[in-house]
Amino acid sequence: MGTTEDFEAFARVQIPRLYRTAWLLCGDRQHAEDLVQDTLANLLKAWGRIDSPGAYARTALARTFISQRRRKSWSERPTGELPEVAERAGDVELRLALQSALAELAPLDRAVLVLRFFEDRSVEQVALDLGKKTSAITTRTARALDRLRAVLGDGADQLIAL
Repeated sequence: MGTTEDFEAFARVQIPRLYRTAWLLCGDRQHAEDLVQDTLANLLKAWGRIDSPGAYARTALARTFISQRRRKSWSERPTGELPEVAERAGDVELRLALQSALAELAPLDRAVLVLRFFEDRSVEQVALDLGKKTSAITTRTARALDRLRAVLGDGADQLIAL
């Protein structure tokens, strides 16, 4: 059975990766921090009973995000702070355009794209994480990419060139 110290060591190592994925899913620093915190709280509850804490944490993160977005109470839109400054100008434009385009997608579509392309997971891994069939993930990926291209419009080719 895992100890609290084991959990704390695991959390220290995994927080940066979980936060990056949460930020890509949420598009907001505060919501990403909350999502990671909720994920780690759920992980702590199951800590002694799980075989693969990394996989459990990634799955819990994605499912928690989708669950939160389904709630009717999800309408909070924090403002007042600009995104962090990037080192290269092209990165800022690309990141902001991509963040805005991802925000236009349904939560499940957004989760599929983030997990597939930013987390570099296989279709099978994403299906397992989200509790869906692999064929559903393949179809959803194609449709979400089409929606993303539609949202980005003619600017998609310019973003790729940056």
